[in-house]
Amino acid sequence: MQAVAVCRQAKLEDVEPLYKMIEEYARRGIMLPRSRAVLKKQIQDFVVAEMDGHVVGCGSLCKLGDELVEIRSLGIAEGYKGRGLGSMLVEQLVKEAKKQSIPKIMALTYEVSFFVKNGFTIVNKDIFPEKVWTDCVNCAKQHCCDEIAVLKILD
Repeated sequence: MQAVAVCRQAKLEDVEPLYKMIEEYARRGIMLPRSRAVLKKQIQDFVVAEMDGHVVGCGSLCKLGDELVEIRSLGIAEGYKGRGLGSMLVEQLVKEAKKQSIPKIMALTYEVSFFVKNGFTIVNKDIFPEKVWTDCVNCAKQHCCDEIAVLKILD
């Protein structure tokens, strides 16, 4: 019998598995690294997918203004991809954005088809000055960013 995945709010005990998962993506250059200290400070912004008591996926929301949040650090552990966990995490993050009455949710991604499948539209990243001035100004890829911006308008 296959284990059932649970999506839940992250807890401080999740910092180490979150750190290891994000660090693996960062090593491959497809996610920005997050220190353990930053993860502890921002733990309330994270949701995790859990199977058999193990954190196997994560994602977070970062408020970029009163009308916009960004999905960040969305990842699934090796061996758990293709099981719908990413969509489950995005659904949870969308619910959280709605709960905060934020009408728009965006992401910068290399996995465009995944986000399109989850109701996002490809947009020009220039429409997000909130993102550019909070994060992009400090990014090594600032002038050669190859990520694609996606946006979902929430009802």
